[in-house]
Amino acid sequence: MMERQNIPAQALRTAELLERLWDSVLGIYLYGSSVCGGLHPDSDIDLLMICGQEMPDDIRRAITARLLEASGRVGETGKRPLEVTAVSRTTLDPWRFPPICEYQYGEWLRPEFEAGALFPARPDPDLTILLWQARDSGIPLKGPDAAVWIPEIPMGEIRGAMRDSLPKLLDGLQGDERNVLLTLARMWFTAVQGEITSKDRAAAWLIPQLPDEPRRYLELARRAYLGECADCWRGLQQETADTAAYLEKRIRDLLAAGVV
Repeated sequence: MMERQNIPAQALRTAELLERLWDSVLGIYLYGSSVCGGLHPDSDIDLLMICGQEMPDDIRRAITARLLEASGRVGETGKRPLEVTAVSRTTLDPWRFPPICEYQYGEWLRPEFEAGALFPARPDPDLTILLWQARDSGIPLKGPDAAVWIPEIPMGEIRGAMRDSLPKLLDGLQGDERNVLLTLARMWFTAVQGEITSKDRAAAWLIPQLPDEPRRYLELARRAYLGECADCWRGLQQETADTAAYLEKRIRDLLAAGVV
């Protein structure tokens, strides 16, 4: 278990902020890079919030306004980007797939939030993987262990969530090449190993298994993620598209075979 003195101060401040803004918060959990492999130069701080009820619009607006201030833009010095996801206890007990994402803040949504967008709760297959990760390794910042709220999720639904999230992930390739390729590497790792690891560790595990072309571009993504080279993909659109298509095909084959 991570010692409290090692928890990022920004995570603790954000948890306190969320708790003050809404008295329906039952638990707040730190997960992701902070507890799985360590934070890297552009890593988000990932927080999961378990709520006792569905989130009303006034709370949605208040949380968004404060997170726009608390979250750092990508590359900003002094504070990291935040990714805050909220789920109501009603979508966890009884468990149903796909779960309902009550609320999510991330820097990729900043332009829409700043323009006044207010996203409603929605079914989100990808939330299944997030909940699985938080249940397995999440650090409580408020409330009991995450397993108190999050049930054990069947592996078949993890496979289904990964399969269902592939089209949306691939749609975001252009402009986010590094993260998309690394996320695909992590999905491949999970499909084989039945567990979640950090993006860079998944890539390091997978790279030796790949043919020359996809190996070259996944290694570039891994090194950029670690801050070892520039995160520049100019002129590599076809190469990254081909790499992503190769990884997607192999992941779909693994999921269809039920390797996990």
